[in-house]
Amino acid sequence: MDLQGRTVPSVDRLRVLLMLFHTMAQIMAEQEVENLSGLSTNPEKDIFVVRENGTTCLMAEFAAKFIVPYDVWASNYVDLITEQADIALTRGAEVKGRCGHSESELQVFWVDRAYALKMLFVKESHNTSKGPEATWRLSKVQFVYDSSEKTHFKDAVSAGKHTANSHHLSALVTPAGKSYECQAQQTISLASSDPQKMVTMILSAVHIQPFDIISDFVFSEEHKCPVDEREQLEETLPLILGLILGLIIVVTLVIYHVHHKMTANQVQIPRDRSQYKHMG
Repeated sequence: MDLQGRTVPSVDRLRVLLMLFHTMAQIMAEQEVENLSGLSTNPEKDIFVVRENGTTCLMAEFAAKFIVPYDVWASNYVDLITEQADIALTRGAEVKGRCGHSESELQVFWVDRAYALKMLFVKESHNTSKGPEATWRLSKVQFVYDSSEKTHFKDAVSAGKHTANSHHLSALVTPAGKSYECQAQQTISLASSDPQKMVTMILSAVHIQPFDIISDFVFSEEHKCPVDEREQLEETLPLILGLILGLIIVVTLVIYHVHHKMTANQVQIPRDRSQYKHMG
């Protein structure tokens, strides 16, 4: 009985130690993050890197802005009017993150944690006519903001912390093993805990890869968004049409020149029979 009594606490202690070790490992993994925004030539774009076990597992470059409506008292102090705060993600933000086989997360905090952005990415496999195909996507966005912060909010009525969440989000859909790139602006609507308020998140200059990074600090092959592909086509189409038109003009001129030369070298047969005696 004494042996059993000693064994059970030992097993319990071992379980507690394993749980503590697992928790500490998770915390250390979350702390392996870097804000490399200073390397960006775009002052509005931030660069975040999450690393686990000494290797890069998530990279994100983007510019983000949030349009937040909030109520203030009218001059009569009876009616409410709606103002708008434009909150940009600033350089020097604090960053946290975690990586997984099928789920990764990026968290960013700025202005003394008055603002916090959480982005959740998931990787999924789907059966298609060509067989199973894996993709990843942005599945959830959460934005926490403090309307008592005086830089962006002026005398908000319901001042305090509010949380805005996406709803059934499926954005930045990308084939597995590739990074997502999009220079065009993209908007995501977030429902705020501030009643009847919708926050708009505007992303631009995006380059993100939350899974399957092969080389340290290097994005994999880019999967461009449809808007960028369309704009690239619109930019190159006039050039292509110009080249085709120029080629047609050159070919036409060459044909005309050859035809003109051949015609000039031919002997002119007189139509008047009286002129035959002068020939030969």
